[in-house]
Amino acid sequence: MIGEWQRNWRTRIRYLLKITSSSKSMARRRSYRPTVDEVNQWAQSLDKLLSHKYGKAAFRIFLKSEFCEENIEFWTACEEFRTISSLEKLSSRARSIYEEFIQCDAPKEINLDYQTKDAIVQSLCLPSLTCFLLAQKKVFSLMENNSYPRFIHSELYKELCAIARGEGQYLKS
Repeated sequence: MIGEWQRNWRTRIRYLLKITSSSKSMARRRSYRPTVDEVNQWAQSLDKLLSHKYGKAAFRIFLKSEFCEENIEFWTACEEFRTISSLEKLSSRARSIYEEFIQCDAPKEINLDYQTKDAIVQSLCLPSLTCFLLAQKKVFSLMENNSYPRFIHSELYKELCAIARGEGQYLKS
């Protein structure tokens, strides 16, 4: 019997990979799927997983199933933050990231120690591209040591491997 959370991630996989039961050619549908090599590379490191569009999306689906998607969302927000070139936008986005992820009772509050939070608060007066770097590294480490190993051993990852090989339960649903 398939659990509710499994049905949920299977639905998300279908949406992510844009697989339909239409009569489109297999080659066209295949282009939306990661290759076997790509999916296997995801098991090598969290960096490799996050550097791949579908790997990152699959990991987000997994984290959502574990009720900790705020970690990948914060990490992604920090990656995007470091690409901002306008000082005005930098200041505005720094405040936004702080309010969404860092401040006490933030909607997507991440788990950080007082010193890291305090350093971020201090940097908000004159934010730089690296003002969230320490927090981002801590969240990455948390994901790398906790969530990532669970993802690699999860049914979701096993299903993604099967999908990449052209197999998988979702193809039968």
